[in-house]
Amino acid sequence: MYRLIYFLLIISIISCKSEQDSKDSIEDKQDTTAFQKKLKIEEPQFTLEPEARKYALNWVEYITAQNEIRQLEDASINDVMNNAPLIAQIMESLKNSVPDSLRSVAVESRLNVVNTKAQLLKQYSGKQEPDAEEIAQTTQELHSEFTNLKLQMNEIFLKSLEDFEKELDEFEKLEREQDSISEDF
Repeated sequence: MYRLIYFLLIISIISCKSEQDSKDSIEDKQDTTAFQKKLKIEEPQFTLEPEARKYALNWVEYITAQNEIRQLEDASINDVMNNAPLIAQIMESLKNSVPDSLRSVAVESRLNVVNTKAQLLKQYSGKQEPDAEEIAQTTQELHSEFTNLKLQMNEIFLKSLEDFEKELDEFEKLEREQDSISEDF
């Protein structure tokens, strides 16, 4: 009788184990599909103005970071996970190497945000059980924050209102001089 009870107990444990294994394999297959999905970064490309670009092209860390951000646009979540430590290192280097010509509170704030997003991406990618949706969302945010960094870099070189007024005054003066010359003829 005891043998029969032990036998039934062992069979029930084995059958429960095989059901659990099949559920795990289905979940693993879904997870694998989620990590192979390409990212959808639908943000428009934002370019630097010529003056800002001149300084950025001499900033090696910026060029490296720009290339990494561009690669994210065609990457799968798995690719992002594999590159997350490198991305975090590049963004840290970018933050610590701002040239004086681009140094401003706004740019440094954006660099801090970009670096924080990169560090979060690294952290999420290194989890024991990473969440594909969380990684995709953070990657999207990193891309967006890098675009905001470029916007701040452009704003450094925008003319102030006083500069516009001065340029307008000079234009009006030149126009008056041309009008007076044409009246003489």
